[in-house]
Amino acid sequence: MDRITLITNPSAGYELIDSGGEEKLERFSEVVLARPDPQALWEKKLATSDWGLANGKYEREGKDGKWVGKLPKEWQVEFGGLKFLIKPTSFKHTGLFPEQLSNWQWGSELIKRQLALSEVERGREISVLNIFGYTGGATLASAQAGASVTHVDASKTAVAWARENAKLSGLEGKPIRWITEDALTFLKREIKRGVKYDAIVMDPPAFGHGPGGEVWKFEENFLELLKLVEQVLSEKPLFVLINGYAAGYSPLAFAYNLESFVKKFGGSIEYGDLNIAESSSDRILPCGIFARWKA
Repeated sequence: MDRITLITNPSAGYELIDSGGEEKLERFSEVVLARPDPQALWEKKLATSDWGLANGKYEREGKDGKWVGKLPKEWQVEFGGLKFLIKPTSFKHTGLFPEQLSNWQWGSELIKRQLALSEVERGREISVLNIFGYTGGATLASAQAGASVTHVDASKTAVAWARENAKLSGLEGKPIRWITEDALTFLKREIKRGVKYDAIVMDPPAFGHGPGGEVWKFEENFLELLKLVEQVLSEKPLFVLINGYAAGYSPLAFAYNLESFVKKFGGSIEYGDLNIAESSSDRILPCGIFARWKA
């Protein structure tokens, strides 16, 4: 297993301008936002006046919070060759996770490489399953690369948002199945149906609810999830990717759970941290963890 660091650099669509004081200052296209980030345990580089120029600032209010300032309700961003609708939410998310760009590119390259093989190998379709798919970054990247994709999320709002992103990116005609269902329930049904996938992406949250009232708790359900995932993999799978934002876990916790795929299919494992580089300094902001297996 190899430990690596993935870093997203500033681009026209997105830029991490500054961070510090448990906050981050970001630009999504032309709109600048300031929002909390507990990982930014250092001093800000820019002056308070620079931070004051943000179009919107997220402020805590009870369990959730609110955005203050003059910012649009929603707007478009072009990022990583795709288009996303940014909608600042009451729980501080915007719908775009820029730190995932390297993973999208990694999966896309593996899909393209498989599709570029000989005519004999290319005869089979590349099918990708994105579990806890949220606003669809991995779904769009996989579809753009030429795969058929099944996008699963328990939230109707998230699935509708992902479909909007697909339309904005010109991918509404691609073979994408949009499923609103509890992840474990969906996987169990796919196993009964005998459905198989060549690649699986998952972003399990710390806690969540399914549309039927199902309760997801990472510490209780993660191992079950991995066992079900293994059962829906095809005979010649391409990759499995796990992303995580649940506080307190090491990427090794993910990587060790991918060892069974190496034993069964061969291949290799990479794991590490997801980061975003600041444009105003040489610092990188930690944003999450990942582990990925490829054949």
